Amino acid sequence: MKDKRLLGTPRLLGIVWPFIAGVLLQALIGCISLYMLTAVRSYVGGESLWSKGQKDAIYFLYLYSDTHDPVFFEKYQKAIKVPQGGHTLRLAMNQSPPDQIAAREGILQGGNSPEDVSSIIWFYRYFSHFSYMATAIEKWSIGDTYLVQLDDLAQEMHKAILAGQGSAADARRWEDTIYAINEGIAPAAKAFSDALGEGSRFIWQLLVVINLTTALGLILLVLKRTHKVLAQSRAFAEALQLEKERAQITLESIGDGVITTDDRGAIAYMNPAAEKLTQWKYEQAQGVGLEALFKLLDENDQDSGFKLIDHILSGQLGNSHAHSRQIQRMDGSAVAVTLVGAPILHGGQVSGAVLVLHDMTQERQYIANLSWQATHDALTGLANRREFEYRLELVLKNLHRQQGRHALMFLDLDQFKLVNDTCGHAAGDELLRHICALLRTGLREGDTLARLGGDEFGILLENCPVDMAEKIAGGLRQAVQSLHFAWKGRPFMSTISIGLVHIHQAPVTLEALMRAADMACYMAKEKGRNRVQVYHVDDTELSLRFGEMAWVQRLHVALEENRFCLYSQEITPLGNAQENGGHIEILLRLHDESGGMVMPDSFIPAAERYGLMSSIDRWVVENVFRIISECTAQAGKQPMAMCAINLSGSTIGDEDFLEFLHEQFECFGVSPNLICFEITETSAIANLGSAIRFINDLKALGCHFSLDDFCAGMSSFAYLKHLPVDFLKIDGSFVKDMLDDPINRAMVEVINHIGHVMGKRTIAEFVESVQIEQALIEIGVDYAQGYIIQRPQLFTFDSLLQRPKRSRPLTLKSPGALR
Repeated sequence: MKDKRLLGTPRLLGIVWPFIAGVLLQALIGCISLYMLTAVRSYVGGESLWSKGQKDAIYFLYLYSDTHDPVFFEKYQKAIKVPQGGHTLRLAMNQSPPDQIAAREGILQGGNSPEDVSSIIWFYRYFSHFSYMATAIEKWSIGDTYLVQLDDLAQEMHKAILAGQGSAADARRWEDTIYAINEGIAPAAKAFSDALGEGSRFIWQLLVVINLTTALGLILLVLKRTHKVLAQSRAFAEALQLEKERAQITLESIGDGVITTDDRGAIAYMNPAAEKLTQWKYEQAQGVGLEALFKLLDENDQDSGFKLIDHILSGQLGNSHAHSRQIQRMDGSAVAVTLVGAPILHGGQVSGAVLVLHDMTQERQYIANLSWQATHDALTGLANRREFEYRLELVLKNLHRQQGRHALMFLDLDQFKLVNDTCGHAAGDELLRHICALLRTGLREGDTLARLGGDEFGILLENCPVDMAEKIAGGLRQAVQSLHFAWKGRPFMSTISIGLVHIHQAPVTLEALMRAADMACYMAKEKGRNRVQVYHVDDTELSLRFGEMAWVQRLHVALEENRFCLYSQEITPLGNAQENGGHIEILLRLHDESGGMVMPDSFIPAAERYGLMSSIDRWVVENVFRIISECTAQAGKQPMAMCAINLSGSTIGDEDFLEFLHEQFECFGVSPNLICFEITETSAIANLGSAIRFINDLKALGCHFSLDDFCAGMSSFAYLKHLPVDFLKIDGSFVKDMLDDPINRAMVEVINHIGHVMGKRTIAEFVESVQIEQALIEIGVDYAQGYIIQRPQLFTFDSLLQRPKRSRPLTLKSPGALR
């Protein structure tokens, strides 16, 4: 903080204010001194008038006593008024508060000047209790007593003389009294005068001491302030030198070139960075014109013809107008720089200029590298997806203006994950580099090859006829197939799947084109890999895949917006089959964006293909459990229907889903006896080990299981021995035509018989007529489900408590088999 104060800019008032204060104090003390001296002088003058008046009054009264001449009495009255004025002043000032009007009249009566009135009153008022003044006032009071006696005697004499009664004896008595009064008043007058004199001298001495002391203090203050100003001046000089050294070191240390000139453009200073940039030494350049150091080049590397010093001095190269230029140096080499300059002002006048040169060589290299990295893949050096889409977008824009034939290919390595998993990512990266080299050799000059991500590549063939594009695609496939790649002695076969889209007419969007190529590549993989799949607009198989891909995003949104809903359908016991509660199947529906109802066969295939079934199954389980929990709380001890949930194959193999089910049972407090999970025969056999573990875990809790669509895939009955399910659901394809097709009826009979032999109950689907129901009763099927029993209805509280005429079991079905 001390340094900051020393380096602060000194202000005139900050330096001289103590002197101003001292002078003002000295002036104030002088004024007070003069005022006091004037007041004392007025009292001394008044005392003289008082003494003269009292002497004259005694003298004229003595003559009046002797001569009885009224002239002497008049002179007596005129003389006595002066000391009586002093008497009036004293009495007026001794009042509380003082009577200043009477005091003024007394002062004027005593013969003092009107200009002295205020000082006499002020001095009496504020200094009457001081020792010398108090003594003087005491003597003054004694003198006033004699004056009263004198005036009383004068009035007595005057009355007697006017009455003609004044005898010689009276005259002698009056003269004796006058003499006695004169003898008494003389010492009091002298004591009063002496007290005033001593007081005057004391006040003068005191004022002299005060003034000398003040003058001495002012001198000391001047010395102190002068010392401080000198110290500040030294500090300023030292700080200025320090800042100069810092500036010099800074200029020599920074990487930017700094050049200063005089007002004519002659070099005054150059730092080392400027020497390096311009290839001039400061000693050589000093005094040389700025334009001699280098030439400014324009965008075509020609002399710009631009006088730099004029632009700097006019302020056109300020920070907001930094120029990026090339400068040509002494040896003819050029370097890219940015120039910032400004005029140097002194007293409002231009005294020179400063120019800062920043070397842009590294920045330009960084920008070039970043630009390349932003548009290319670091591993292969190929264009990346962003650059590939940009070039494809340009082709599509040109297609609007000029017709042409182009081709787009998506390429995906087959079984590339096998290389990464068995040999590591280093082997995978090396394989990708080999593949890239092969693909480059199979393309024409000007074709774009890009790595879109992972093991996916894109190729853009501009101005390429259809047959040539397909020939190039086939050649690329064969080249990759013929590659012999080995990593640490381990050989790998490499093949590639290619999706090819011909571009020959507008309008077409980038998104649609990329999606079409991606789908064609996907179809090439589905058809066995190592092939070229050409996209055609009327390809129904591709259209189906497009539809499934579109469903993926819709299903994500539907889950977020909770647009799924649950329906239920009753399953009734047939013949002698008995059930303690009801039995219903839960069916899944979806409200689309416009509020319409979507059946599960429209979106379940897409959900199974793209891995969304686990999320949908979780939604079904959670919402069914919630409804059962709410119903249990309201229904009390009323019997409720058993519910079975149909699960997809991917869900059965998900270990996290099994943990999720345990959490839901605990969270909602649902009795496991009320739940029956349905799994399809195909998914159970495809994940046999996982299915058995899944079933055994939940059966231990008390859940039931149903094997759905049994025999729809014509699987071996041997698998049934390993699946501990409670129900077999006979596929509806056998049931709905069993009256007209003896083979279908035989299949129903065989499935029902085998199920009963294994101790399982059977359920027939698609029971849509009374005749089919009767036939199922004759065969001995345990349960029936279909429109003849009940059409699907919203799954509600009433569905769980519904009491059918005949006791019917309740089955809860998840989306995999919901209709």
